[in-house]
Amino acid sequence: MPSLKTFRLRIRSVQSTQKITKAMKMVAAAKLRRAQEQATAARPYAEAMDKILASLGASFKAGTGPRLLAGTGSDKVHLLIVATGDRGLCGGFNSTIVREARRSIRTLVSEGKTVKIFCVGRKGRDQLRRDFGSMIVETMTDLGRPRLSFGDAQQIATRVMEMFDAGEFDVATVIFNRFKSAMTQIVTTQQLIPPPAPEASTAAPAAAGGAIYEFEPDEGEILADLLPRNLAVQIFRVLLENSASFYGSQMTAMDNASRNAGDVIK
Repeated sequence: MPSLKTFRLRIRSVQSTQKITKAMKMVAAAKLRRAQEQATAARPYAEAMDKILASLGASFKAGTGPRLLAGTGSDKVHLLIVATGDRGLCGGFNSTIVREARRSIRTLVSEGKTVKIFCVGRKGRDQLRRDFGSMIVETMTDLGRPRLSFGDAQQIATRVMEMFDAGEFDVATVIFNRFKSAMTQIVTTQQLIPPPAPEASTAAPAAAGGAIYEFEPDEGEILADLLPRNLAVQIFRVLLENSASFYGSQMTAMDNASRNAGDVIK
């Protein structure tokens, strides 16, 4: 049986760990509030951009219009943008995203598609390269330091546009965690290039009201400017949602760890 000294040392060790987890919980809680406000504020703008593009895109026939809207006419090569965190100690935040990425990769490969992976975040890259290392074509890490900005999204969007213009993929999809609450994050898959076709309900209000719009300049020029900008906006929204989800998951994980440490001490 262990001696009393062994128990004392064990208690001190767990108490030291508990102090760290409590501190990390407080830091995550402080950062969560700001991240949640930013993610919530970005949603209406990103959704409005989608509606504008859906309205403008409705004037084009299928397969026509700017290349970013119409696509390449093929879906042979898929680019999966897997957005995770650079750090751990955040519960299942990273693992749930990677799990969905693995499922998507296997589904696409089974359908005979070629898959390329763009990793945003160190943890996603580290987990995916064990099984799909040959598919990883690009990695970006340490974004959002010291603070997440639109420039970080533009950096990713610029690289994706370069790859698209070079004909390296046909369809681009991003996988991330959408923030719902500190305890709940929803794994989300969103197609970025080409944008998904608008639903009937999206274009219905203009038609139902009988309104006729004139565009100056024409729809093609407007879309040529808006589509690259929308790509950066959607990626920025993804980064903000991920940031809020990360801090919410970390706060919950550190709270559970502190409670578990208390149980061990008792």
